[in-house]
Amino acid sequence: MAKLYFYYSAMNAGKTTTLLQSAYNYHERGMRTLILTPAIDTRAQGVPSPGAARHPLPQAVEGKGTQPAAADYHMGVVASRIGLKANARRFGSDENLLALVEADIAAHGTLHCVFVDEAQFLARQQVWQLTDVVDKLRVPVLAYGLRTDFRGELFEGSRYLLAWADELQEIKTICHSGSKATMVVRVDGQGRAVTEGPQVEIGGNDRYVSVSRAEFKKITEGRGRIELQQSVLPLGDRP
Repeated sequence: MAKLYFYYSAMNAGKTTTLLQSAYNYHERGMRTLILTPAIDTRAQGVPSPGAARHPLPQAVEGKGTQPAAADYHMGVVASRIGLKANARRFGSDENLLALVEADIAAHGTLHCVFVDEAQFLARQQVWQLTDVVDKLRVPVLAYGLRTDFRGELFEGSRYLLAWADELQEIKTICHSGSKATMVVRVDGQGRAVTEGPQVEIGGNDRYVSVSRAEFKKITEGRGRIELQQSVLPLGDRP
C-alpha cells in the first residue's frame, strides 16, 4: 500500500543524500521516479546536472545514468553536499502537485515513487495534494525536510507533514557539543545567532548550523558563538 513518508532532521544530516540514494535504488530496479524540488531553493541550480530532461533520471555518480534531452525551464537540480546530484522538477509555492504528478504520468507512463526535497517549503495545500497522490494515484511519496526554523518554530510544510504523513522518521546528525542536533541556528558572519528576520532565507553552512536544544538556548541567548568553518572529510592517503 502506498504511503506518505516524512524524513525530517536538522541541517546537514544527509537528507538529500538519502533521497538520491533511494531514487537510485528505484532506477536500478527499472522503476521510474519523479523528484520534486521547490523553486525557492536555488542553491544547486547554478550548475545543471548533465542531460537535464523533462523525464528526470537520478545519477549517483557524475556522468552516470544521464539522459540527454532538451532543457526545460521547470527543470532543476537536487544536489547533496558530498557530490551526488540528479535532475528534478521545480515547483512553485502555488502549484498543484497532484495535477503535476498526474501530468507526469500522462506524459511518461507508470510512476513508482515521488520524492520531495526541502519539503519544509511546501504550502499546506501542497501537503494535502501529496496525500492525494498517495490515496488516489496509489503512488508512494517520500518527503525530506527540516522540522524547525532558526527560531525553533515549525515550517508550514513540516507542520502538516508531521500531522498527515503515514510514517515519520528522524534522520540524525550531531551538534558540535557531541549531543544529537535537533535544532537550527541562523548566524551572522561572526558566528553569533540571528534571532529576527524572515523565516525563509536560503543559505548553507555559511548561515545555518545544527545544534542540540541546549546549545540552541545558549547561542540564541547570546552566551556564545559558533565557529562556521567545517572540516572536510579526509579521503585518500594521509600526508
